[in-house]
Amino acid sequence: MGNYPAAYQSTQGSALSVDKAFYSRLIERPETRTLVDKFVVPIRSGKAWEVPAGHVCRIVTIEGPQVADLNMWNRHDPRERMWASRTRQLQAAHVSVHDRLWSTLPFLRPMATITDDTLADYGIDGDGGRVHDLLGTRCDPYVNHLLTGEDFHFHCHSNLTRAVAPYGLTEFDVHDVLNVFQCTGLNDDDQYFMKACPAQKGDYFEYFAEIDLLCALSTCPGGDLSVPLWGPDARDPIDVCRPLGVEVYALAPELLEGWSQPERARYHGHHGMNPELVQWR
Repeated sequence: MGNYPAAYQSTQGSALSVDKAFYSRLIERPETRTLVDKFVVPIRSGKAWEVPAGHVCRIVTIEGPQVADLNMWNRHDPRERMWASRTRQLQAAHVSVHDRLWSTLPFLRPMATITDDTLADYGIDGDGGRVHDLLGTRCDPYVNHLLTGEDFHFHCHSNLTRAVAPYGLTEFDVHDVLNVFQCTGLNDDDQYFMKACPAQKGDYFEYFAEIDLLCALSTCPGGDLSVPLWGPDARDPIDVCRPLGVEVYALAPELLEGWSQPERARYHGHHGMNPELVQWR
């Protein structure tokens, strides 16, 4: 691993310059939280839910290791959604506490900030694996048919598609995910690999909603990914699939003093054209 500097670096006062003291205090006093929503996402399924701005959402491994695929949108405008590739560039390919999840153009603002993560100390393992992956994306029935010639309807893409249908969204709105609890990396041939999920029962991943969010989560049909999904050793890994819990908390008003929702990017969107001819809203 080299020490070459990151391409995208923050300047003082930019949105990349996180007020760590503010986000740290959101987890220091659990008594200032009020549970407002709680549910379980069963194995091989998906669920969509709302997280209002200024609330905290926690994803919990309630029975043991399980990988989850997370999508998020602006609740009021689904054109604004999580942008995995830009988040990789602005933050890291594997994210944890104080990293932010960024939205697509022309909005380009933090949608959520990670506040707590029981796997934050996992670091880099002996194979180069790290957790909470933005390198890969959701499994889907199209690739599965390409590799196996068979149909399977409970890949994460399909789970997320079913989850958001009640909100008027379709598979065209499902996008590249954050793979929560997933351990991945690049091998010596620069190829993507996945390892068994290192999470244990009771581990959690938590984020603060910077804007009103619609979130959707799929419990991956590969479960904890300890069983190969494709290739000569592949089999149905249903025995390593587990449900996940989701909790949403309102925060005491005093905790939010000094915080405000981030503004969308200030670039006006003219792109060198006559602004009178541009209608991009």
